[in-house]
Amino acid sequence: RRMADLARVTRWADALIALHLDPSVWSFGFDNAKTRAGQCNYTAHRITVSRYLAARYDDDEIHQILLHEVAHALAGSAAGHGARWVAIAREIGYEGSRLHDGTRADELAPWIGRCPAGHEFYRHRRPKSRLSCSLCARGFSSAHLIEWARRDVSAVRRDTLAQSR
Repeated sequence: RRMADLARVTRWADALIALHLDPSVWSFGFDNAKTRAGQCNYTAHRITVSRYLAARYDDDEIHQILLHEVAHALAGSAAGHGARWVAIAREIGYEGSRLHDGTRADELAPWIGRCPAGHEFYRHRRPKSRLSCSLCARGFSSAHLIEWARRDVSAVRRDTLAQSR
């Protein structure tokens, strides 16, 4: 598996924008998302990809993420993941599903939870309500409550992880 290089991702994104959109209007950049791979910002006319997740995916996965977001830009904000978006996405070569189900940056999540059986869960925001382990019980179960602990995820560690993948 060849992992995507961020400079190469930028070149691909710029090429796709030049091919399908107006590069004097649309731009590309990286963002700091930890749970979504890409985003199409209609207001700023900017397509972004998570720098943390991009470094984990191979070239084909990144290309699909870029096509997904370009299809959003072409279809317009009202299209969502509906029929218009699907038709445009397929037309430009997108082969994936509506939503990305790949790797998340769980080691960057500042909240780690464990149930009594030891199953681990990660959150990038502090859980607001009591949660129980979905692996141990189907519905909410006070016997399987998840205990949350904050862990230090410094900016230095984030940068190190982003560059090492």
